Amino acid sequence: QPAAQWTAGALSALRERAAKTETQAAVIHVDFASQPAASLYSKTQPFEAEITEVVNLRGTGSSKQTLHLELSLVGSGMTYEPGDSLAVMPHNDPEMVDAVLTATGLNGDEDLRRELIERHDVTTLTRPALEHYQIATNDRELRALIEGPALREFMEHRQLIDLFEAFPQRLTRPTLMRLLRPLPARHYSIASSLKAAPDEAHLLVAPVRYEAYGRRRKGVASTYMSDRRHAGDRLRVYVKPNKHFRLPADLDVPIVMIGPGTGVAPFRAFLQEREAIGAHGRSWLFFGDRNFTHDFLYQLEWQDYLKRGFLSRLDVAFSRDQPEKHYVQHRLWERRAELHAWLEDGAHIYVCGDEKQMAKDVDAMLKRIVIDRGGLDDDAAESYLAALRRDGRYRRDVY
Repeated sequence: QPAAQWTAGALSALRERAAKTETQAAVIHVDFASQPAASLYSKTQPFEAEITEVVNLRGTGSSKQTLHLELSLVGSGMTYEPGDSLAVMPHNDPEMVDAVLTATGLNGDEDLRRELIERHDVTTLTRPALEHYQIATNDRELRALIEGPALREFMEHRQLIDLFEAFPQRLTRPTLMRLLRPLPARHYSIASSLKAAPDEAHLLVAPVRYEAYGRRRKGVASTYMSDRRHAGDRLRVYVKPNKHFRLPADLDVPIVMIGPGTGVAPFRAFLQEREAIGAHGRSWLFFGDRNFTHDFLYQLEWQDYLKRGFLSRLDVAFSRDQPEKHYVQHRLWERRAELHAWLEDGAHIYVCGDEKQMAKDVDAMLKRIVIDRGGLDDDAAESYLAALRRDGRYRRDVY
């Protein structure tokens, strides 16, 4: 929105200047939106999509929960491409909002409660929030914390409620609001192709739950969808295009997809798309999770794609099915000869999932494979991978 306002102002100024010049000049408005239908909806005007189906893909013996959600886009005109994300605009957990209001002495204000549930981030602890709170409360201990070496450790895995309880003060409504930023949308890779599921978008959602400093924590959007939204309810959504995670235009180009856990979502969309358009290129999926029996997401679909030839190869790694943990990068190493041959044959490689651990380990393993199979030294292997990235043959969608 600020960029659009700046652009409009810049174009107006240029038109005025062009009108005053003696030479002929034209100001041309370039529309940067690549998907006009998708741009009808945004964070300021989301589409309310009905949830038509919710399925837990994990077995009853699994230690985790992963939901397959199907959303209806009927009547929206929204379009998307495989690799794009769907931005979900969640609501906060009412229990967390109540805890924040109680800690700040503002409980009982129903209008404020509703506003915090729907519009403001009441969980994320940032340094600006700490500083604003310190100025508002004039708390000396908090000032010492902000200026001292223990700040980073204090902020790790803590949320706003921890700040309010560690340094308790009664706040006014305006003071609290100055500490809060707008509640941001969360982006989820779309797990479907419009060609296979017209007027639908499928999501793969793993609820985030953990405990830190004696308090149970929940992912805002993931538990909003898993705990408080059901089939028949609606989600406020809009499309977030991802031009850097697209299938090759050439239908004969082979692709290698690496997506453990929910990172497999866009690759379901890839295979649906390639089947729908009749792509002939080979495809290879590396998938990983905890246990084969309980955590093999979309297992029957992958096996069906294998049977019908739309998936050429499938390699899996289930980390807890044996004493020594195995991950997707270990499968890459075991298949290094074939994988290197695919790369030499022009294959595009895609990685989706956790950036801090998985994607980093996969990148290191790809470099190791190039060194081993290509006979390259460390610098040459780096250059090899850099060339793949530059040519659009090594793409990552990590978070």
